[in-house]
Amino acid sequence: MTAFPAEFLWGVATAAYQIEGAAGEDGRGPSTWDTFTATPGKILNGDTGAVATDHYHRYPEDVALMRDLGVGAYRFSLAWPRVVPTGSGAVNPAGLDFYDRLVDALCEAGIAPAATLFHWDLPQALEDLGGWLNRDTAYRFAEYAAVVGERLADRVRMWMPLNEPMVVTLFGYGIGGHAPGKALVFGALPVAHHQLLGHGLAVEALRAAGAGNIGIANNHIPVWPASDSEADRGAADAFDALVNGLFADPVLRGRYPAEELAAAMPGPVAEDLKVISTPLDWYGINYYQPSRVGAPGAAAAVPIDGPEGVGPLQGVGIDTIVPEGLPFSFPPIDGVPTTGFGWPVVPDGLREILTTFKERYGDALPPVYVTENGCAYDDGPDESGRVADPRRIEYLDAHLEAVRAAIHEGVDVRGYFVWSIVDNFEWSVGYSQRFGLVHIDYATLKRTPKDSYYWYRDLIKATR
Repeated sequence: MTAFPAEFLWGVATAAYQIEGAAGEDGRGPSTWDTFTATPGKILNGDTGAVATDHYHRYPEDVALMRDLGVGAYRFSLAWPRVVPTGSGAVNPAGLDFYDRLVDALCEAGIAPAATLFHWDLPQALEDLGGWLNRDTAYRFAEYAAVVGERLADRVRMWMPLNEPMVVTLFGYGIGGHAPGKALVFGALPVAHHQLLGHGLAVEALRAAGAGNIGIANNHIPVWPASDSEADRGAADAFDALVNGLFADPVLRGRYPAEELAAAMPGPVAEDLKVISTPLDWYGINYYQPSRVGAPGAAAAVPIDGPEGVGPLQGVGIDTIVPEGLPFSFPPIDGVPTTGFGWPVVPDGLREILTTFKERYGDALPPVYVTENGCAYDDGPDESGRVADPRRIEYLDAHLEAVRAAIHEGVDVRGYFVWSIVDNFEWSVGYSQRFGLVHIDYATLKRTPKDSYYWYRDLIKATR
């Protein structure tokens, strides 16, 4: 088996709303997630990200943990409402100062800052004007990107304007299980276009501010037909276009994967696609699990398999059912273990999606990073304080073998980011799922490295 290249980048990842806390401090404006978590019944146990892991105040401790881990990069997101509280107009100096301090601390620790500009926490003021359904939001996003780029371009080493626009489109506006909680089904398609337009505009704005090494972090899903029937294969192909091609083809090919999808998009689509397909320096793939997809049937009318209704469709952890009228069914993937979240553990799916992208996009695909991969297991400290999490170690080891196999098959994979460095707020299921290499006691906020932390540290040392 091919070894990892000597220059392979080892990293960890987080998102602002999931760890920062300090939701009402230092001029930060409200986001759609503040509003959504305050709505009764939306979040398991009524949890919110108001405190989260208090990274806003405890970032020096977290940076020290990453330094001791030995990672080469830390992928974090900036909270748009912390930097521009109403999404446009006046900039909040205290918000920019926080990210300035964080970036400086990372650089001092020898860790490359890898910044995501939008990881789902849209300023509520922009949502009140239509959010990502409103074309104007794309231009406000570019303005925000320029502000951040001008401040941090000299030190941030990787940039991702967007994280997982598929999730915002499908789960935030299509199904309603994520903020802002709209259930528009296919009426949410303009959200995809406006996010992608915003991404292209932000890439231009960042480069104008002197930033380089820009990519995107897209969630991608191997899609398997439920059977070899023509109906199931057709449903799987359509779902693949909806969750994969819709977000990769415009960026990498400058077109939508189907005429029907292009026709559903608003505005001067052909002109927009020239901006959306602004060349990237690399492409990020987030992977958690495949989806098994069939034609509409009984599975489309019952809760998705998995605890609390969480299962293969969701891929990112929302508690919902398949909406009536959706032209797909999602039979469970049998015969494989599952995470604490109920997600099927299919390491080879990561190799599959990486090689599929190489085959599908060819020379149009720039170098690739696995910008997220990880698992939730509820392992806590024992009497001695040790957090043994052997299932996470097994999961990460198997997925890294899949990355290595993809490299052996010719995919230019440059790095891998574990989700996540710390346990955190996991969106609609609150604090019920633990993804971290570091355990968080939410009562005291004490950080305790798990066995997987030390395993990853030793792996990084060995590869160097």
